Amino acid sequence: MAEEKTIAFVLYPGLTVLDLVGPLQVLTDVPGYRTVVVAERLDTWETDTSLRVTASHTFAEVPDPSVVIVPGGGAPTLRALADETLIGYLRDVGGRAEVVGSVCTGSLVLGAADLLKGRQATTHWSMLDRLTAFDATPVRKRWVEDGPVITAAGVSAGIDMALHLLTRLAGADYARLAQYILEYDPEPPLGRLDWTKAPHDFFAPFVEQWLQEALGDHPDLHTRLAGPR
Repeated sequence: MAEEKTIAFVLYPGLTVLDLVGPLQVLTDVPGYRTVVVAERLDTWETDTSLRVTASHTFAEVPDPSVVIVPGGGAPTLRALADETLIGYLRDVGGRAEVVGSVCTGSLVLGAADLLKGRQATTHWSMLDRLTAFDATPVRKRWVEDGPVITAAGVSAGIDMALHLLTRLAGADYARLAQYILEYDPEPPLGRLDWTKAPHDFFAPFVEQWLQEALGDHPDLHTRLAGPR
């Protein structure tokens, strides 16, 4: 019997909870895999909602996952770019993993771990151009696959990415069954978004505030991400 492989979702303080639990729900009970949530410590961590979450394993307990996925968020995710323990773990396991994935601004965390160099990638629309700070090529798509790296755009796009990855790991029939079980068939009440009308001007001050709040004590990273756009 083939040895069971591991899918590891990375947990850190303040992340966007749907970035984590959406893909986690899709990728739980994949045949031949165990799915875990890893963090530096088994503490209870805050998210960007009133929900608090706890990892199932520490980084040390999962040294060699086959799949590793990093959720994103706002200022706390930018702060995570300077978390040497988190970045060191990702740099280590990401170099050996079969698949490295992210949701939303989690791609910036992959970039800080040197996992996006020379690759196409995506992230939340408000931060897309900042992928160039990590030598990645920004692509405005729901999800982008470049070799072993799969990045998803903002928040809900993580579910799409996870279904694509489930197809890759377990086959189209299994992924379609999962989509039925989750009843994932979006019909947003206001219809599809017109990306030519995305509120960049409205959002830009918040992004700059996040950068200052999160990376003000890390001038190299702050300058790298806050340069001319």
